[in-house]
Amino acid sequence: MTISLQALAEQLNAEFTGDANVMIHRVNTLDKAGPEDVAFLSDNKYQHLLKTTQAAAVIVRAADVSACAVPCLVMEDPYLGFALAAQALDTTPRQAVSIHPSAVIADDVQLGEGVSIGANVVIESGVVLADDVMIGPGCVIEQGAQLGAGTRLWANVTLYHRVTLGRDCLVQSGAVIGSDGFGYANNKGEWVKIPQLGTVVIGDRVEIGAGTIIDRGALGDTCIADNVIIDNLCQVAHNVQIGYGTAIAGGTVMAGSLKLGKYCIIGGAVVINGHIEICDGVTVTGMGMVMRSITEPGIYSSGIPLQPNKEWRKTTARVMRIDDMHKRINQLEKQSDKKN
Repeated sequence: MTISLQALAEQLNAEFTGDANVMIHRVNTLDKAGPEDVAFLSDNKYQHLLKTTQAAAVIVRAADVSACAVPCLVMEDPYLGFALAAQALDTTPRQAVSIHPSAVIADDVQLGEGVSIGANVVIESGVVLADDVMIGPGCVIEQGAQLGAGTRLWANVTLYHRVTLGRDCLVQSGAVIGSDGFGYANNKGEWVKIPQLGTVVIGDRVEIGAGTIIDRGALGDTCIADNVIIDNLCQVAHNVQIGYGTAIAGGTVMAGSLKLGKYCIIGGAVVINGHIEICDGVTVTGMGMVMRSITEPGIYSSGIPLQPNKEWRKTTARVMRIDDMHKRINQLEKQSDKKN
């Protein structure tokens, strides 16, 4: 992919200096960029690299233009500029082109205009694929599932029956959406399966990472609002509700019937209990354990930071004695009160 500096500036809605006809081929970092690359400065600790970069141009804030030795694309948010430039220069291949002859497609499947379906895809009865949907090789789309316009599935994604995805969603390889939730009754030591009768409803512009599992609802539905991003290897249990604009990093596990608000940020490897509510605007840092509802926006953390093993052993031994220490302190306080 190649684009002129002027055309790139127009796509970024940025002011620019330099030769408008210079051709840009790639996005790169300040220290590694060459004369066909555009770089960006979003963190001031790298500002010193503006003097030595070999980039064709750099995306910067207005305050950094005077420090830059090469042409500039001036934006309020250079990191957003990086994202838009990466989109403009994206060389990612299409998941599929046209409809591969090895695809198995039920007779009553509804295909919109411009649908592409890769090799060895299976699409069952009642499925609806809107315009410009792309299905990567090896995907399975079960009965009655619906995909909105422009939605893309990478290879080997499985959508169970009646799952719904909105417009312009992106699902990475190996994701499973609509699998059974973990629902069982116990009959004198024998597990009795509870059929999961709901489904999964996903809004528009949702991205789901590789290997992520989203379970269908037990009775109602598991629901993910618009503009949600979910990283790789996450577990979303049955009947979880995720609000608009929330971001969830890799390895996070969410138990059933959790209600997660709007614009939350959940760090990597977080564990969240079921049947609780987390309000809008909450950030949970990596490896946090959320056991109770959160009712106030803010940043929350838990867990023990990494220590040398010898120190960690001491810390753990002391933690195990907290209850005894608490009782001893109470006794000492009572003795002190009597003396006073």
